[in-house]
Amino acid sequence: MKGVTAEVSSDRTREGNEGLATAREILGKESADLWGRVKRMSVRDLASKFESGQAAANAAAAKLAQEQRAKEVALLDKPALIKKLRGLLNDLLGRVAGRNKDDASEALLIMDAVEAQWTQREVESMQEREESKKLAALFQKASEDAKNIIQKERQEAQVEIEAARATALRCQQALEEQAHALSQAEQEELMELRKEVKEARRITMLHAPSKVMDMEFEISGLRQQLTEKALEVVLLRKKVDALTLNSQEPLIFELQGEERLGSSLITVPSQLVSPELEKCKFQWYRVHGAKSETIIGATRPQYAPEPLDVGKKLKVEIVLPDGSGEILTTSGPIDGAAGLGQYVEALARKGGAEFNVRIFQENGEHVGKHTFQVLAIDKSRMKVFKGRTNRAKEEYSSSMQLCGARGGGDAAARSLYWVAHKNLTFMLVLDSERERNAAIMLARRFAFDCNVMLGGPDS
Repeated sequence: MKGVTAEVSSDRTREGNEGLATAREILGKESADLWGRVKRMSVRDLASKFESGQAAANAAAAKLAQEQRAKEVALLDKPALIKKLRGLLNDLLGRVAGRNKDDASEALLIMDAVEAQWTQREVESMQEREESKKLAALFQKASEDAKNIIQKERQEAQVEIEAARATALRCQQALEEQAHALSQAEQEELMELRKEVKEARRITMLHAPSKVMDMEFEISGLRQQLTEKALEVVLLRKKVDALTLNSQEPLIFELQGEERLGSSLITVPSQLVSPELEKCKFQWYRVHGAKSETIIGATRPQYAPEPLDVGKKLKVEIVLPDGSGEILTTSGPIDGAAGLGQYVEALARKGGAEFNVRIFQENGEHVGKHTFQVLAIDKSRMKVFKGRTNRAKEEYSSSMQLCGARGGGDAAARSLYWVAHKNLTFMLVLDSERERNAAIMLARRFAFDCNVMLGGPDS
């Protein structure tokens, strides 16, 4: 009887303690894990993990409550059981004598000890219930804090999403406005082209090709007259300079050619007896007020002005075979080409242009077969290509150079010198002087937009 009672008491006490310890560990672990994950999870992950953790914690809390209820039921049965056992032992003590009576008395003492132990266990159980309530309150607080954090993160995420949507909407509106403006400009350009085509068709339909021919002849005559007048002005300026200087010594050489962009200046002997040009040394300069800038590479009797020379005077120093020297200067600043600025502006509005070229020199060596290539100039780079094969393709950089050809020859006014990079140079010949100067000006304009000053070796 004594052994059965002690074993039942011990088993129930052990099961109650183990259940409370297990529930306490589960609640503590879930709370610590939840607080640790709140700080490093995203809003969506935190919500899902919190819901799963809350479900596990609810299951653990339900298990704990069930165990507590079972323990409470067991505790409620203990007084009745003790009272019943005590009555049986007292009844047995009155009936027996001798050794059996001693055993009954000892059983009563054991019952008193068991009752005291159960009382102590009940007090401990009450304390554990209080701790469980505290853990439940802590878990409830953690749940509320986690919900508040999730709600706050959701609100902040919603605010950021709304801000991103507003920014995307503004960007979309700006792009639509830009596309609308570009489409309007293209439509205006297209309308102008249509007007020109209609006008050309009208002239063709009127069967009046003679009017176009008359206009061409008239323009050609005006150009010839302008050239003659320009030469006359140059001669008059030279005579005025000669009278002003009152020079007694006649000059051995003189400059011939139009002093404008698109022409060529050439040094020719002015006397019947003069030294051979091959034995003389020449150096051209660009004059800035009282200063003279050496034009590197311009060491021939001929020189074709380029866009950088417009508005400036040019001079050439000649060293004769006997060591004496002579200086010739243009009568005035170099004039620009009519309509060239408007032509370059139109090409810039289109975003670039392509020019037919022939490669005359590559890396300083003459190219035997002058094949036709295409020089493409756009806002970010220059390239020479034919079909799908690129001969050169370089973006604007500080190592790039571009200027007019500085050698002699009949094609100097139509040639340009391009240094793509330090290991690749070209001498290109274009179809006309106008296209050569337009290509130089267009490339320099796009390079300037890329913060690159594009010029010759000395510019």
